[in-house]
Amino acid sequence: MKIHEKMKKPILEAKYLNVENTDRYRPIIRLFYLKYEKLKYWMYQEEVFEELKEDPYFAEYTMEQCQQDLAALAAWGDLSTIQDARKAATIEEFKNKKFRYQLTETAVEIERMVIRIENLFIEGSSLEPTLLERLRINMGKIKEMSLKEDERLYGWWNDLNNDFIRLNQNYQDYMRELNSVKAEEMMKTKEFLVFKDRLIEYLRSFVKSLQANVAVIEQQIRGIEPEVVKNVLQKVTVYELSIPRIDVEVDEQMIYDKMKGRWESISEWFSGRAGMESEAGKVFDTTNEIIRKITRYATRISEMSNQGSNRREEYKKLAQMFGKCKDINEAHRLSAVVFGIEKPLHIKGELRRETDSINSGVYDENPHVVTISPRVRTYKEKAKRSSIIDRSREKEETRLAMIRKLSEERELLGSYIRDGRLEFAELPVIEPHVRDMFLLWLSKALERKNHRAKTEDGRIYHIEKDEVKGYCTLECTDGTFQMPAYTIVFEEGE
Repeated sequence: MKIHEKMKKPILEAKYLNVENTDRYRPIIRLFYLKYEKLKYWMYQEEVFEELKEDPYFAEYTMEQCQQDLAALAAWGDLSTIQDARKAATIEEFKNKKFRYQLTETAVEIERMVIRIENLFIEGSSLEPTLLERLRINMGKIKEMSLKEDERLYGWWNDLNNDFIRLNQNYQDYMRELNSVKAEEMMKTKEFLVFKDRLIEYLRSFVKSLQANVAVIEQQIRGIEPEVVKNVLQKVTVYELSIPRIDVEVDEQMIYDKMKGRWESISEWFSGRAGMESEAGKVFDTTNEIIRKITRYATRISEMSNQGSNRREEYKKLAQMFGKCKDINEAHRLSAVVFGIEKPLHIKGELRRETDSINSGVYDENPHVVTISPRVRTYKEKAKRSSIIDRSREKEETRLAMIRKLSEERELLGSYIRDGRLEFAELPVIEPHVRDMFLLWLSKALERKNHRAKTEDGRIYHIEKDEVKGYCTLECTDGTFQMPAYTIVFEEGE
């Protein structure tokens, strides 16, 4: 995270929310905001005073207090002022500085945030599967929209981003509510069983929409060419720059980086990044985990409610019914009815029977065990613990065998060197691994300017600098090939 200079500065415009006279400052700002929504941007001090006096809370409010409050808000940057000299009839009126006040842009955004906080528990949050469908439809139009005029492309881009922001924020808010302490406590009560099924159905419908749309959107994103994305981002940036703004500095690179960051966020949300799981996959797992948690709580509540019921008479009746059975077979049939299930689950498999007799029953044969693992992504089998085995003997034997092998290879390679020279033209038929080693020596030396290199056992050699005369045929057990007649000269004593 990069700390910008703006992040270090205090926001004085928000000071009116938590100071001594907040009970006067906040109604004034709210009054300006309501007038702002009605397109009335400028207000005089007298108009503010008259509006506030209509409320009983400001019955003792004076004009001097109103002037002080407006001056304080203007000093913090919440209100911008302009002297109105049109109505000044005398020099004295001009000196009194009759001001008009307007809400600043920062104060508008702060007041919007305050209103959202006030309505946080009233509006609530929700899951909207239709947003996923709209994202899928809009994402499929990117190639078509890249050829449209800038105005239509800009409208499409804003719709795509607004739907993505709403989807992300609404889901996070809704999941936060379900994972809150208040929700946990409510899930433990009997009243929760009333709308448990409705909540689970609501979550499952969102999961179905997630499964149906995310895979399609991921394929759409992977199928979009980078040139198309770059063209769209450049057009959107150009149109953003063409929008006239007053007293605002616009940086083209900053706008392009912002648009590019938004596209990368959408792409990573659906398709992931660098092998990491996408945010859509995490949303799917989190929602399923919430459904499992709701089911667990509902089951626990049902068990607790049935815990206190008296089963004594039922057990007594069952004992009498089993006592009246003629033989064990009749008792087995009664047990299947009482303790079994109405629709048994038949599992097919490769069962190995010990006998082929058609008269033997399931009670005459050994049971067949089937291990079933949970169908969840987070399930992992427990690792089997084992003690450390001493393998020092095997390691030593492997080391000695490797030393012997290297010694044999060194002797074999040395047998082809005559008087410190290895002439490729004079080599007999050789094995492929011998040929590969000689060619490795040759390539190592040729890669250097002085044509000198060192073997694995430390011997220094160089390629003879005389011009190579013609080509030679290197005979190998797996075939032949032609190469320049190089000569490797080993430097003894260096």
